[in-house]
Amino acid sequence: MNTTFLAHLQSELDGLKSAGLFKSERVITTPQGATVRTADGREVINLCANNYLGLSSHPKVIEAAHEALRTHGYGMSSVRFICGTQDLHKTLEHRIARFVGCEDAILYAAAFDANGGLFEPLLGEQDAIVSDELNHASIIDGIRLSKASRWRYKHNDMADLERCLKEAREKGARFVMVFSDGVFSMDGTIAQLDTMRALCDRHDALLAIDECHASGFMGRTGRGTHEHRGVFGKIDVITGTFGKALGGASGGFTAARREVVELLRQRSRPYLFSNTLMPAIAGASIAVLDLLEGSTALRDKLADNTAYFRRAIVEAGFEVKPGEHPIVPIMVYDAVKAQQLAARLLELGVYVVGFFFPVVPKGQARIRVQMSAVHDRHHLEAAVKAFAQAGKELGLVK
Repeated sequence: MNTTFLAHLQSELDGLKSAGLFKSERVITTPQGATVRTADGREVINLCANNYLGLSSHPKVIEAAHEALRTHGYGMSSVRFICGTQDLHKTLEHRIARFVGCEDAILYAAAFDANGGLFEPLLGEQDAIVSDELNHASIIDGIRLSKASRWRYKHNDMADLERCLKEAREKGARFVMVFSDGVFSMDGTIAQLDTMRALCDRHDALLAIDECHASGFMGRTGRGTHEHRGVFGKIDVITGTFGKALGGASGGFTAARREVVELLRQRSRPYLFSNTLMPAIAGASIAVLDLLEGSTALRDKLADNTAYFRRAIVEAGFEVKPGEHPIVPIMVYDAVKAQQLAARLLELGVYVVGFFFPVVPKGQARIRVQMSAVHDRHHLEAAVKAFAQAGKELGLVK
């Protein structure tokens, strides 16, 4: 390889390290759970997984994955429209559509693909997309692939959203789609979907949301942000993932009216040119939905854990972003300090990760803690105690 190019890459990496922005991967050797074991043999409390409901290692989910592996094989070896569709995939599409309150659904190999393959097939240069400025990278990239005109509104600012809607209509847009995260992954902010639905109705716009950090536990029965905000069944397009609360493996979906889903099957490039979920994931995801439709116990425990930890970590002296979501952003502001805090907590037996630019804006570095139904109170009490000790050692709290 060209040595000048390699030197350029090394310079970029060195710059990230010197700025305190270099991200390192930690290796764990166990399934996801309340605790995990690191490669050096330590058992630590796990506070940074998207395992909101603790289902990634649930016995019934694992059993369903084993059964699907036995009956339907390991891999699909083909894309959906050739010979890559099994009965499990059709069943899962039907079940996830029903769960989130839509008519039909389409599966993707990843949630990133669900957003990446959404906009270009549905909207053209005559149309407009209005997007929250803090939307996930997959939404941003998906919108870039479309020829539609684009507006960005200030984060969670409904007045600015209406300004964008008015401008799009004044510019003569044929169709307008507003797209937002249902829950924003770095802040835990819950979108104001009730107000957004009213604004979209007023300006004849479609409303679409990404539910990756909501499906399974937001709302009274865990159906999502739209249930939480009282607009269940009133969202035009919903994208989401099986890689977080819904089992934690991988894969994504888009749910909508039948016509929307059918056109995506014909034209959505990530769907047309990638294998779909392996049978074991599809079978296990169906088992996840069985569990969630049968009881809200896991969702309820998650809510209790969230309320306790948010209260306790503030009492320990830390500043957190206010809210009610199990994402708890503990603000440090300095990238180096965030990494130092995460490293010291690991030494004290708590596994967390520091987030900093470009994942969050410069000067907004934080530790993002995530609650899970798999945590018991003693795990959370020990974690708060470790935070207090590390925070005092680093001068972050008194």
